[in-house]
Amino acid sequence: MSSRTLPLLFINLGGEMLYILDQRLRAQNIPADKAKKADWIEDDRRRVMNDIITTMFNKKFLEELFKPQELYSKKALRTVFDRLAHASIMRLNQASMDKLYDLMTMAFKYQVLLCPRPKDILLVSFNHMDAIKDFVKDTPSILSQVDETYRQLIEIYSPLSSGEFQLIRQTLLIFFQDMHIRVSIFLKDKVQNSNGRFVLPTTGPVPHGTQIPGLIRMFSCNGEEIKRLQFRNGGNYAGALREGSFDMFGERVIKLGTNMYSVSRAVETHMSGTSKNSAQHTKVNTAPNPLAKEELNLLARLMGGLEVEKPVNADSSFRVNLFATDEEEEEALISRPDELSYEVINIQATKDQQANAELARIMGEFTEAGEPCQNISSKGDDLLAMMDGL
Repeated sequence: MSSRTLPLLFINLGGEMLYILDQRLRAQNIPADKAKKADWIEDDRRRVMNDIITTMFNKKFLEELFKPQELYSKKALRTVFDRLAHASIMRLNQASMDKLYDLMTMAFKYQVLLCPRPKDILLVSFNHMDAIKDFVKDTPSILSQVDETYRQLIEIYSPLSSGEFQLIRQTLLIFFQDMHIRVSIFLKDKVQNSNGRFVLPTTGPVPHGTQIPGLIRMFSCNGEEIKRLQFRNGGNYAGALREGSFDMFGERVIKLGTNMYSVSRAVETHMSGTSKNSAQHTKVNTAPNPLAKEELNLLARLMGGLEVEKPVNADSSFRVNLFATDEEEEEALISRPDELSYEVINIQATKDQQANAELARIMGEFTEAGEPCQNISSKGDDLLAMMDGL
């Protein structure tokens, strides 16, 4: 497992979240009384995007994020994105948040699977970063935050070897391996099967630095080529494209990680049979996590770096629905397996010393003498709930 995977996972999932929210905010049906206000829709869409990006690229948050560390559980990562999605006046209910997270994870899983080379995961990340920069191009203060993250990505990941990028890719695939949510865009484009698994192409350009398969060359012990054999490669491959730019500016060449919602398309998600069966066995296979304390401690530090400005009053906020109608949203909430839905936890972690001291005291309870070991995992869930009151 690579200890450099978390920043790339967070930035790419965050980029996909911004794509989806931008598309839904543009298509959102706004109440008639608010729609009468001049430029209400566009102004609030821009405000939501700016608030989320400001929070996402908070300096202290990124300092914790870029520290070498193991990936933590899907539930802990989901909690971070719950917090991030509600960093502005926008509100999502649980069904819409579930759908948002499904779309984010399946989109990035598809991109990781189709990367020609492991190193190209960095180009996918740069595509997301380029789009995020475009969202805030008229706000210099936020743009400087994004540029600083760019510099960190280049500084940390550019020197890595191909083997280290392969380890990052493998770590990401392990994280995504049990996720098989069907997405309508992928199904219509025939890049995903009905069981939720992606179709790997056997056509198109080969990875940069490689040749089209189909030729075997044999050499003598002196290094001289003595024979050539050709074979059918079973695909329709083309020569490699030029390498994309790994600098802050430049053409990335690879299209993975760009906004697939830029053209208006309805997007639906469906549970595949494989995922449903996996969900039925989730409780049976669940075992206490021996790293629960460290994981929650990290989560607390990450949450402490998120400085979110709360709406002044309830009237200033609005709800975004990721479904076509409210009825579809309600139906999705009822039909989704409980094991695959996560309770939305509003964590009010701040830099206040008294709050941090209280959190430290609660964390200390994990190691008290005489504590039954079977209570560890449940106390981890309790801690996340308790953080709401800090």
